[in-house]
Amino acid sequence: MEHSAPTLGPAEFRRAVGHFASGVTVVTAERDGEQFGATISAVSSLCAEPPMVLACLNQRLGTHAAIRAGGHFTINILGEGKGALALNFATAGADKFRDVDWTPTPYGARLEEAIAHMACRVVDEVEGGTHRIFVAEVLEAVTSPAPAPLSYFRGRFGRFVPYDEAS
Repeated sequence: MEHSAPTLGPAEFRRAVGHFASGVTVVTAERDGEQFGATISAVSSLCAEPPMVLACLNQRLGTHAAIRAGGHFTINILGEGKGALALNFATAGADKFRDVDWTPTPYGARLEEAIAHMACRVVDEVEGGTHRIFVAEVLEAVTSPAPAPLSYFRGRFGRFVPYDEAS
């Protein structure tokens, strides 16, 4: 199949894809005793049997390198009101784990403020431009009876409102 040069620029693409609302996660990994973490909205379930997910990370991130080196990561799903936590892990060069309650696991830090955690083992990888898609088996999942998830839409964090509760 022949591909022509793209006519869509990055700004137009970001504007269009920004209309797709998503949940917000912090993906964590450990490498040589050091913890890494990044805010990621490009996470998706893949299948239930076996339980698998996709996580897409920029290849420039230290978290990306830690996942590639160790083959494991933890997905921490953030709840509403956790926008500051998401921004913390989205900030380059910050001490991301400072003032954050977390528990070490063999797969990556489990953030205590998250509403769900999934421990994952990488089973495949696909490079896509500046990012890499990690296909992973979910080995363990823990949920809490917490509030609604944190949502991301057009570059802003917000609340999820169920259809039957919307006015």
